[in-house]
Amino acid sequence: MSYLLPTLTRKKEVDTIIRDTIDKVLVLRFGRADDAVCLQLDDILAKTAHEVSKFATVALVDVDSEDVQVYVKYFDITLIPSTIFFFNAHHMKMDSGTADHSKWVGAFHEKQDFIDVVEAIFRGAMKGKSIVNCPLPPERIPKYQLLYKDV
Repeated sequence: MSYLLPTLTRKKEVDTIIRDTIDKVLVLRFGRADDAVCLQLDDILAKTAHEVSKFATVALVDVDSEDVQVYVKYFDITLIPSTIFFFNAHHMKMDSGTADHSKWVGAFHEKQDFIDVVEAIFRGAMKGKSIVNCPLPPERIPKYQLLYKDV
């Protein structure tokens, strides 16, 4: 399903979409087109892209592209898929009960989970917040262990 969504492979493309997406949540999925979990997430994103199109834009970023490694390092994309949210070029964070509020790691369980998260981020951003609480129950949030390098 990744062919249904724009795939960004260059830093300039990522910079442009972040800068030019105004009054909408920008959803960037960092991952690989051949990864099973990425494909599951891409399927959900592609199916819901039209439903959230009034308040969100969805794009995919290929983590294997050399040109976007600056973003991979900046957002510490070590686990894929990782989904990062922006609003008016500001990085939006979400407190989902995990150690990392800067991104969503893993796939959503179903379409409605993704819609609920994007809507919560949009509503929070419209109120001027830079971090919002996750609207999903804890059992629907992917769990993972953070490993810090050189600590």
